[in-house]
Amino acid sequence: MTHQVHIIGGGLAGSEAAWQLAEAGITVRLSEMRGAGHMTPAHQTDGFAELVCSNSFRSDDADKNAVGLLHQEMRDLGSLIMAQAEPAKVPAGSALAVDREVFSAGVTRALNDHPNIEIVRERIDALPASGMTIVATGPLTAGPLAESIATATGADSLAFFDAIAPIVYRDSIDMDICWMANRWDKIGPGGGEGKDYINCPMDKPQYQAFVQGLLDGPKTEFKEWEQNTPYFEGCMPIEVMASRGPETLRHGPMKPMGLDNPRTGRWPYAVVQLRQDNALGTLFNMVGFQTKLKHAAQVELFRTIPGLEKAEFARLGGLHRNTFIQSPKLLDQTLRLRSAPHIRFAGQMTGCEGYVESAAIGLIAARFAIAELAGRALTPPPVTTALGALLSHVTGGAEANTFQPQNFQPMNVNFGLMPPPDEATKKKDRKLAYTARARVDFARWRSETGAVTAS
Repeated sequence: MTHQVHIIGGGLAGSEAAWQLAEAGITVRLSEMRGAGHMTPAHQTDGFAELVCSNSFRSDDADKNAVGLLHQEMRDLGSLIMAQAEPAKVPAGSALAVDREVFSAGVTRALNDHPNIEIVRERIDALPASGMTIVATGPLTAGPLAESIATATGADSLAFFDAIAPIVYRDSIDMDICWMANRWDKIGPGGGEGKDYINCPMDKPQYQAFVQGLLDGPKTEFKEWEQNTPYFEGCMPIEVMASRGPETLRHGPMKPMGLDNPRTGRWPYAVVQLRQDNALGTLFNMVGFQTKLKHAAQVELFRTIPGLEKAEFARLGGLHRNTFIQSPKLLDQTLRLRSAPHIRFAGQMTGCEGYVESAAIGLIAARFAIAELAGRALTPPPVTTALGALLSHVTGGAEANTFQPQNFQPMNVNFGLMPPPDEATKKKDRKLAYTARARVDFARWRSETGAVTAS
């Protein structure tokens, strides 16, 4: 197949970009090194859009949450990632979480079956010298290609650590101690009884001993070149959070608020929550428990959690180094590399953080490429929309010429990336004001640019 666009990388961003282009009638060569004798430190399969950390796409509330708003905008643009999340959905309260195997299999099948996509299992070691290309290799880009990118950009990549949470077999959890509940008994958008999470209660001595164990436990040793790599605040290892103060975890992933223990009728001193990780309900993810503790130390310490004394782990926590480029300096507002405009970047490497955000940047990169191939320009989405705000963060928007490298950090989509609503808006109504304005502006952008659903 003669291709019009070459996509390098089959993660969430690359998969979404390939789908958007193919649905627009554009032929795509999708190169993925997994399946060609190569693997990353975090991946376990050769499936497309494999989820290597959490199985959650976070909140699906499009009225009061920025990521839920982004979900809605992506659905409106025919997102493959959002479409395949639906049949893979598992209970997670107001969040959208998926069975990671069902999800990846659905994305892989859709891409394999599309007549406009040629999938090639190959490792690309250098940026193509010509031809429209979207680089979506992610934060675990293979060494030779990473070196090629560094040479082309003339700038060193920034880097940060991303940690992976453990997964526990459901039948090894003691439900005589734990109980099922959502915080404040909140029922998610998919309905249910408000009992999606397994909750493990801790009293004060148990919590204090656990925190001390986190601080004292042996940690993964850094290589010399990793010594000064910072953590991303949105995926902080639990022991790093614990080091910030003895009560930090009680106000973070272990907060007990809104979780009545049915055996006492009261909130515990602290709670460990586990979220369903697969459709069968046999695997549960320890929420917020990404860690760099060594594996033996994880097993020993996590089995001190009430209800997990006999826990069996399908996967233990881990740590990998993520890299991202100085996108506001290097990319234009349509994600093209300024020094080589035939190349676009997409996904987490651009400085967005999160599954949905990575896919969203893949989606908009493809939309820009579609417009360019048609000989027209696509105006970026307004910064008042979730997609536009995320894109503006990545590219620097109108302020790209004032970019300071030390100020650019990976970011999840959030209302803070958008202009504030009218000052007269009451505090309790501000989130609704953000989303209502975003819907109006997004609909106007779609109408004015012809950014219709890709289907």
